[in-house]
Amino acid sequence: MLKDAIVGLAVGDALGVPYEFRARDTYQAAEDMVGGGFHGQPAGTFSDDTSMTLATCDSLRATGGAVDVDDMRRRFIAWMEQGAYAIDGRVFDIGGTTAAALRAGVGAAGEHDNGNGSLMRILPLAFTDATDDQIAQVSAITHAHRTSCRACVTYVHLARDLAAGMSVADAIAHIEDTAAPFTRLHGIAELPRDEIRSSGYVVDTLKAALWCLVTTTSHPDCVRAAVNLGEDTDTVAAVAGGLAGIVYGEDGMPSAWLDTLRGRDIIDRCLF
Repeated sequence: MLKDAIVGLAVGDALGVPYEFRARDTYQAAEDMVGGGFHGQPAGTFSDDTSMTLATCDSLRATGGAVDVDDMRRRFIAWMEQGAYAIDGRVFDIGGTTAAALRAGVGAAGEHDNGNGSLMRILPLAFTDATDDQIAQVSAITHAHRTSCRACVTYVHLARDLAAGMSVADAIAHIEDTAAPFTRLHGIAELPRDEIRSSGYVVDTLKAALWCLVTTTSHPDCVRAAVNLGEDTDTVAAVAGGLAGIVYGEDGMPSAWLDTLRGRDIIDRCLF
């Protein structure tokens, strides 16, 4: 199931890369995996979302599932500076908060440092025995504010519930107490699309991803919905796609997308 989650995340990421930074409904709706866009990457290319997730995964593989934040930080720096975990060794997208935190050796903890740069890479911890404190410590490598840490804890709890076979609706209801007070998730399925924000703010990303998951019934529909929200398309689709991967499995993803997805060798060698 870890593989389903990571491939689901990577597929969502790659689907969203060509549309990043574009305003909602200003482009032809995403249907298939294409190249181009702001970054000019070939179709099927994943971005920092997947690369940092794979660095997290590889650290857990090397430690036998134990959380070692120093090891993870070293792997993140190897990605940023040397292109480890990146397709063709090329880093073409990195958040400002993430880059600054890795250079400084300490996570940013200000109110305005709540981008989605730790949420996008936290999914592998759902397949370990990491405690809430350890999840927060992994977030804090780059994003140390309590809002970012709480978002990561909430997401990991949700992924664990889905992996245990809980329905999407029940899993979202189950994490209500974990999510409060930084966001409310009750009734998210009933919210209209124009009330769902898809910015890089971690709370927006989490809510948008959950909205896409709960209002669709397949992995491709979930990640398409995320990409078509616009703005931070790759990260919202990655966060949503990882959860949808758990729910629907790799068999529920279009074979054409899986064939187009680049970097499968990197993914395979980082799994534990």
